[in-house]
Amino acid sequence: MQLLEGAGVIEPRLNAEVLLAHALHCERSYFFAHPEQELREIEWIHYGRYLNDRMKGKPTQYITGRQEFYGREFRVTPDVLIPRPETEHLVEAVLHALPQPAKIVDVGTGSGAIAVSLALEAPHHKVFAVDISLAALKVAAGNATALEAPVSFAASDLLTAVADCSLDGVVSNPPYVCDTEAPTMQREVRDWEPHLALFAGIHGLDIYRRLIPEAARVLKSGGLLALEFGFGQAEALTELVAGWRDVQIRSDLAGIPRTLLGRKP
Repeated sequence: MQLLEGAGVIEPRLNAEVLLAHALHCERSYFFAHPEQELREIEWIHYGRYLNDRMKGKPTQYITGRQEFYGREFRVTPDVLIPRPETEHLVEAVLHALPQPAKIVDVGTGSGAIAVSLALEAPHHKVFAVDISLAALKVAAGNATALEAPVSFAASDLLTAVADCSLDGVVSNPPYVCDTEAPTMQREVRDWEPHLALFAGIHGLDIYRRLIPEAARVLKSGGLLALEFGFGQAEALTELVAGWRDVQIRSDLAGIPRTLLGRKP
């Protein structure tokens, strides 16, 4: 723990415990229940390597290859953004706004966390997912298979490869970080997570400017657009959906505006 604390790692004890459990191939509760157990040499070697990686800034999720989202465990690699708890609000918003059977596409699916969660929470929906990254699609498809989620995947730059113009919902947690924010970001994010999934121009709005018109093309009348966005972007994003109806901005548990919902007129 002291090594991680000295390296500036946030929550060093928790990180040390998670990495130790990973080295022992057990749950954290196991070594609390067996404090007398000594590590074998191979376990010390693995644990030392994990600690060294974490001290260099590599996120714990990329070391363990796991991240929980919406009560399920997803595999994550440096090819995909690590799913955040705030994004669960986006899933909840879509489930509430589309109670009836619907055709939904998740744009920029990454690990597949949103698409898989929607497919499993609402089996009556037909869920598609697209991403420009083939490496990300491989991770997402693996998660769908492991969790037995009926999601169809395709490679696409946003919605350019989607020909269906009668979708009920478009959902996305796209890149929305301003390029200028890079120097002030946590090293775990800036140096390890895929920049393709993070940055979106000087104001962080480049992807929204492309995605919103494309969503209007593929959604049927009254179709739902659900987007996650970053701190301070609510007003600018609302302007980009001028003309859409029933536009709502919803906040996360910290009271920070996080999700936009709108209906195609």
